[in-house]
Amino acid sequence: MPKIDSKCKLCRRAGEKLFLKGERCVSQKCAMVRRPNTPGVHGGTPSRNQSEFGKQLAMKQKIKRIYGVLEKQFRCHYAEVKRQKGVTGDLLLSRLERRMDNVVYRLGFAPSRVTGRQLVSHKMFTVNGKRVNVPSFELHVGDVIRLKDTKREKTYTKNRIEMLKEKKDVPVWLDLNSEKLEGTVVSLPARGDIGVTVDPQMVVEYYSK
Repeated sequence: MPKIDSKCKLCRRAGEKLFLKGERCVSQKCAMVRRPNTPGVHGGTPSRNQSEFGKQLAMKQKIKRIYGVLEKQFRCHYAEVKRQKGVTGDLLLSRLERRMDNVVYRLGFAPSRVTGRQLVSHKMFTVNGKRVNVPSFELHVGDVIRLKDTKREKTYTKNRIEMLKEKKDVPVWLDLNSEKLEGTVVSLPARGDIGVTVDPQMVVEYYSK
């Protein structure tokens, strides 16, 4: 039996796809398709009742894993949105969705958030004509993300360009122009736009203790 990747185990533990490996997660190669049970000797058996604090902690970990951020980064995102007007949990999700690495992935320039992070770090994109190489860079409505002209002849890029022409699942808050190889943030993302069931209010309650 093939060995299950550690990221796949996180999805199995959560009981749903977290799309940690991007496009692989929607294929038949996904571990959740082949082995949907919880990992471990007792996989598939009901777990003991979890405390409220345990549920809040699990939700925080789940959201962190989806976006691939460390605890320190996550706390910084939370601290920033806590000072803003609005529903803190929803503001947190919106901020995470608008990270540069996530937007590159959501537009289809990368097959996963991990790859998106690498591409941004390698200075492959500009935002409003200026080079950005910080994966956590926060995008705003009206911002235009564009693949740099000098990066378009790379083998990887050529393959992605062909795939972009067929991409149909771009989130409603983004607009993809596959001819110009650019995307635009047209609105703020809502909770229902991330494709995974989460409850950010539980994160707010966790940090409020």
